[in-house]
Amino acid sequence: MRNFRLDDESGHQEVLFNWAAYQLGRMPELEYMHHVPNGGKRDAATAVALKRQGVKAGVPDIVLPAPRAEYHGLYIELKAGKNTTTQKQKDWLKFLHGQGYYTAVCYGWQRAAELIEQYLLKPDELTKEPETIILR
Repeated sequence: MRNFRLDDESGHQEVLFNWAAYQLGRMPELEYMHHVPNGGKRDAATAVALKRQGVKAGVPDIVLPAPRAEYHGLYIELKAGKNTTTQKQKDWLKFLHGQGYYTAVCYGWQRAAELIEQYLLKPDELTKEPETIILR
């Protein structure tokens, strides 16, 4: 596994997906976990083109389309360091939670991995929160 920056969300995301690749034997659903590449720095022309193609600000970073318990799937907004969620991210998470998805903001790849493991292997132990949970 290559080095990554602890203050960089993209680094945490790379490690999370490396972890997921090693866990496929235990949790084959991880094959379908994916990243929604809505963030990042882009030139103005690319940003305009992506917006026309349906890219929307605030969509959570990670999607696991596997139903568990009463949830249709899992959405995670991955954060690193002192980053916080934007209002658009909060709005998306609230909407998705209201539609029956388990939603979380996870600080660091380890917290995201723990949640994914719990979601897939022990769904009855999931925290039944009225809103998105925040794992630090």
